Amino acid sequence: MAHYDLKTSQLRDYVNVLKAGDTVSLTGTVYTARDAAHKKILAALEAGEEVPFEIQDSVVYYAGPTPAKPGQVIGACGPTTSGRMDPFSPTLIEKGQVCMIGKGVRNQAVHDAMQKYGCVYMVAIGGAGAIIADSVRSLEVVAYDELGCESVKRLTVENFPAIVSMDAQGGSLYATGIAEFRTAD
Repeated sequence: MAHYDLKTSQLRDYVNVLKAGDTVSLTGTVYTARDAAHKKILAALEAGEEVPFEIQDSVVYYAGPTPAKPGQVIGACGPTTSGRMDPFSPTLIEKGQVCMIGKGVRNQAVHDAMQKYGCVYMVAIGGAGAIIADSVRSLEVVAYDELGCESVKRLTVENFPAIVSMDAQGGSLYATGIAEFRTAD
């Protein structure tokens, strides 16, 4: 397992280098979107309408940040359960999304799309929303303001900590972790 300090704009170049278990510090642009926003994004795609951000090479963090306190850029910004985005993710991956960040296992359709189109899934540490917020340098709501904390936001992050949990070659910490646990005495 390796560690990478990467700009989000470099992820496409590293999608076949990153392996499950690698740690990453990301710097650059990350979009937040949860299930309500994903539903709207997919509806816009299906209708041939414009979407809130360029999907090609995008990084989407499954989070609904809390409002910022005075003097802060953002409130707590922990990951939400990624499985809720599974119905939408294969389409976004096919359209060029390069990275998803959340928590928890993904379904086989998402894993298959990741391998076919080149995408990585990273996890952020649940319960560490205040610590993750320290890596956010700016925030701008870009779409679906009516969704409140679940609106789509453009974050500029610096040294955002994440762990590659599923890679583009089919590696999965969830599969290897379970196998290692079963063989341990």
